[in-house]
Amino acid sequence: MAAPSPPSLNLRAVLTETKRIINAHSRHFLALSVVFLLPISFSSTVYPTLHNLLISDRPLINSQKFFTSSDSAPPSPTKPLLLALALALFVSVLSLSALGSITYSVFHGFYGRPVKLLCAVSSVGLSFFPLLGTVICCQLILLLLALVAGLLLFLFIGVFEMIGVEMELSSPYFVGLFIVVAVISLVVLLYLQVNWTLAGVVSVVEPRWGFGALRRSADLMRGMRGVGLSLMVFFGVWSGVLGLCSSVLYEWRSRDGLRNVVMIVLCSTGVMAVLLYHAAANTVLYMYCKAVNGELALEIAEEFASEYVSLPFDDGKVPRVVSVAYVG
Repeated sequence: MAAPSPPSLNLRAVLTETKRIINAHSRHFLALSVVFLLPISFSSTVYPTLHNLLISDRPLINSQKFFTSSDSAPPSPTKPLLLALALALFVSVLSLSALGSITYSVFHGFYGRPVKLLCAVSSVGLSFFPLLGTVICCQLILLLLALVAGLLLFLFIGVFEMIGVEMELSSPYFVGLFIVVAVISLVVLLYLQVNWTLAGVVSVVEPRWGFGALRRSADLMRGMRGVGLSLMVFFGVWSGVLGLCSSVLYEWRSRDGLRNVVMIVLCSTGVMAVLLYHAAANTVLYMYCKAVNGELALEIAEEFASEYVSLPFDDGKVPRVVSVAYVG
């Protein structure tokens, strides 16, 4: 009787394994989500409302119009700018902390090791600055890409003007050239983002950060870029849907305070779940990429070579053995 073929490594396999690990340690990941992800999702949901309240110049009561001049000064942009900067800093710090703790937990949960909340939170201190360095290096490369795209656009404009083609902003030649450069830039950006899918995971579980983590991620993603792209599109669509719901929430706000609170809670919970599963799925993808490269089998052998391990009774916490089928 022929042996069953190994499961294929695709989006469904990554999501299934991610769900298994999270369900096996549901209270642990719920606690991490409440500590790190819920403040991110809640602040992102209520930010449009706070921003519009700050830039609003409407008087509180109509009788104020009698005592104030009709030539009232426009609202100052200082408060909305400070609010945006404070939110960006707040979200950045919590995002790096959440990524470090969730990656640490999923990595150990994949092997069936005990996952403790205190250890996961403590791991943030070790992974925060490597993650920050990797993010800075990533942003520097993206900034360089934007500068190169702008330089190419100006060079092409200069070449066309030298041959006598008018390149005004409203001319079809300029619009077409801009679209071509923008499409090429987006394709390059998408390719880089797929290659860097595992950079955050590498910065947490390996002694690499910055450009080294980006190179390591690109090496691991060879042969798995299709899965990485599918993962990016899947969570991107869900993030877009939740972002649209957040915008609709502000447009459809009513005087019923309870209804507004319920809608905010639902949107915040949805964003929190997407962020949790995205971070966990990237870690699972990292393990599968190591299996494809033949690195995971050696680590599993080293993990259980020296001593027997007492496994939990929950089947979901039993470490998984990933088998990979190579098609020649």
